[in-house]
Amino acid sequence: MKKVILSVVIIAATVFVSCKNEGKKETNTNKTEVSKEVATIEISFGVRGNCGMCKSTIEKAANNVDGVATAVWDVDKKKIAVSFDESKTNVMAIHKAIAASGYDTEKAKGDIDAYDNLPGCCKYDHTMEMNQSN
Repeated sequence: MKKVILSVVIIAATVFVSCKNEGKKETNTNKTEVSKEVATIEISFGVRGNCGMCKSTIEKAANNVDGVATAVWDVDKKKIAVSFDESKTNVMAIHKAIAASGYDTEKAKGDIDAYDNLPGCCKYDHTMEMNQSN
């Protein structure tokens, strides 16, 4: 009986020690940072809209395009400034993404169904001037 109890204790101790050492295993991960020169392009273009809710939707649409780093829409000037990686996207893809959310840009008409689903305060005048300088 003593041999059985002693065997169980030894097995339990072995399992405990091996589990404890398992958590302490160090992985040798030498990270080498490779500096890639990213071709970042900065552009701005007109986008129709009215308010802060428009700003949020327009910026979200642009920022959801793969490769876009930043997008900031100016409510007063009706103009968006976008910074993006030209190896991942292009200007027209950004215009199309914004248009798909319901907003007219200089190069793309807003999706009419998306426009119809915008809140009342976001229903802009389709003839309003974009990319204003003041």
